[in-house]
Amino acid sequence: MSLKDELIQDRLPSHVAIIMDGNGRWAKKRGNARVFGHKHGVTAVREATETAAELGIKYLTLYAFSTENWNRPKTEVDALMSLLVSTISAETSTLMKNNVKLNTIGCKEELPKSVQAKLNTCIEKTSENTGLTLTLALSYSSRWEIIEAVKRVAADVKADKLNVEDINADVISDKMATAGIPDPELMIRTSGEHRISNFLLWQLAYSELYFCDILWPDFRRDDFYRALLDFQGRERRFGKTGDQIKK
Repeated sequence: MSLKDELIQDRLPSHVAIIMDGNGRWAKKRGNARVFGHKHGVTAVREATETAAELGIKYLTLYAFSTENWNRPKTEVDALMSLLVSTISAETSTLMKNNVKLNTIGCKEELPKSVQAKLNTCIEKTSENTGLTLTLALSYSSRWEIIEAVKRVAADVKADKLNVEDINADVISDKMATAGIPDPELMIRTSGEHRISNFLLWQLAYSELYFCDILWPDFRRDDFYRALLDFQGRERRFGKTGDQIKK
């Protein structure tokens, strides 16, 4: 029996988030510049997206570029931005074929105009697709997102659109960049690091975390299946006891 055949269809998560880590180390092991790893990481992105779409997972969020990544060497950042433009152009037809809708979260205004233009074109072209929603977190950090959400709440209070007493978790969630998207049930991080790295801190409150040693360019369908099988073997209690869940 294949790993895919072991999956229980009605116990798949509706939303999976992935920290795609290890591109630089993958390239370094091969004596190449870090961008070489990023280029090969595109294959893993394609496989993860197609796997999620085929399984019927509704949301996949990929941590593609953090606000902190702007501090990397300019040559690497420039190469990444160029790669992002070419990848979006090349993969649009694949997204259409797989009925995938593209979405982004993050401070998009910080991205080069060429990247923004390609993103906007692809988002518009895939906007009517009804399968998987693929969200790219670009120029994103969770602290930035939370700060922006707090500003929106404060503005509503100042404009008398919201009472302080009415602020709750739902109000905050509605002000997040991910408003309208369910919180991830599963977060995967590759490369052996055991950190969340400023990614979806609010949304990951009750997510199952899965860490694997595989460097991102080597991440394939079976690796995704293993993460999903691990998820299906866990008991999600949300603060309750195991006995309460089983009732």
